Amino acid sequence: MLDVTLGDPQCPPEVQELRDRVADFVRARVVPCEPVLDGGGPDATAALRRLRLEAKAEGLWALPLPRELGGQGLPLRSYAHVAEAEGASDHGPAALGSASLLDALMLWRHGSPHVRERYLTPLVSGDLRACYAMTEPDVPGTDPFSTTARADESAGGGWRVTGRKWFVSGAADADLVTVLARTDGRSPDRDGLSLLLVPAASPGFRVVRELPVLGAAGQAEIELDGVAVDADHLVGERGKALAVAAERLQLGRTLRCLRWLGQAGRAFELMRDRAVTRTRSRGPLGDLQLVQRHLFESLLALRTTRPLVHEAVSRLDAGGDAHVEVGLAKVAAARTLHLVADAAIQVHGAAGLGPDTALPALFRIGRAARILDGPDELHITSVARRVLRTDHT
Repeated sequence: MLDVTLGDPQCPPEVQELRDRVADFVRARVVPCEPVLDGGGPDATAALRRLRLEAKAEGLWALPLPRELGGQGLPLRSYAHVAEAEGASDHGPAALGSASLLDALMLWRHGSPHVRERYLTPLVSGDLRACYAMTEPDVPGTDPFSTTARADESAGGGWRVTGRKWFVSGAADADLVTVLARTDGRSPDRDGLSLLLVPAASPGFRVVRELPVLGAAGQAEIELDGVAVDADHLVGERGKALAVAAERLQLGRTLRCLRWLGQAGRAFELMRDRAVTRTRSRGPLGDLQLVQRHLFESLLALRTTRPLVHEAVSRLDAGGDAHVEVGLAKVAAARTLHLVADAAIQVHGAAGLGPDTALPALFRIGRAARILDGPDELHITSVARRVLRTDHT
């Protein structure tokens, strides 16, 4: 089998071994469960619980989470190599316990002592599920200053949160929701936005509806009707939510890029196998020059995108300004997954549209990737403006 990871930055032997173990786990355990996991509901919950127990038994649980929180403390530069293998399935991070990384780091760095003590251990162990609610139905996700959700101080010293959010990943099953709301000022003030932790069991919290993304479950619209939140459930400083959100978004976008690379690599292998094994009256499908072009363009996209993503990882790991690197990586990785999945479907023909391969799901993820975490246009404009202001070449 052609190794599409060739050209990957140097991976230490011990990390390569771990990467291989994770790849085997995803291929043998997670991928066969994808139809059930994609469907959601009680069967998906039971399947995910079983996978998590298996991951823990094999020592693969919570690899990038800090040791202080119960994880294995794999540094970001090392985890970046593993994240591709883990992300080859959209359910890999949840099954292997790394999906909580953003929430855990946010609470560890910016949560009150009570919040850290109460939530961090069950969050890392997988016993507590968290999600992040920022986007609103009538407010573009690219314009957080126009957020209409509000959190007003209550007489008892806590908060009352009111508003509606949508396209909240995992909201239907979440125990804890981080909500962006305005605590001071009015739209479109740049200050005055805060993050609050809302237990999903609170009176006034409601999942309004599921929002399938191109037919797939996992997103939801939620409503908060005067939900009471304790004063110590404020995350970070009052009115300074966007500083915390920016920190989270930089890492989150980079992790998504790594996982999209893993999924693009998976689509590439499916395309290559189809080109080799599918025969016509005149020989293998791979003998056709147009099929060869699909393979070439896809491999080129993979090989040129990977260094951009790892450059973003290096910048973040070093604590430097990574806005340009993350923006380039996000657009490139989203385009690559979209392009490779589309090419693989074309090579498969009608079989690529049906339920017998992962290609419809990979294509759906690739198309959504160009909007998730900010549309391509936002990152293109942001990177261009920074380059025009200063030298980032």
